[in-house]
Amino acid sequence: MSNVGKPQPLTAHPSSALRGTVEVPGDKSISHRALILGALSVGRTEIRGLLEGEDVLDTGRAMAAFGAGVERVAPGEWTVDGVGVGGFAEPEDVIDCGNSGTGVRLVMGAMATTPITATFTGDASLRKRP
Repeated sequence: MSNVGKPQPLTAHPSSALRGTVEVPGDKSISHRALILGALSVGRTEIRGLLEGEDVLDTGRAMAAFGAGVERVAPGEWTVDGVGVGGFAEPEDVIDCGNSGTGVRLVMGAMATTPITATFTGDASLRKRP
């Protein structure tokens, strides 16, 4: 009898530190995640092709408010000096996510890795959403 269609067990083995370059076109969803993952990393993350819309910029400001070093190097090129998982600092001000539902949800999820308190807001449209 054939094994076609039957699950095959796989074993995952730990790897060494990840290094490399991934080049993708500017995309809002990926840009939010790149900034957040950079902030949750330890060390410097270089991002090229970041889509610099207001939603993504709000996410970058949120990461900076939590203590990550977020800097625009050139159009679409950014660096993020991460603080590591659980390393976010309590922000001094309210985190304003503008009109970005994706941004506020992702940032809140990342913030949940730390025992800090933060207040989030957004524009009138965002504040009406569940």
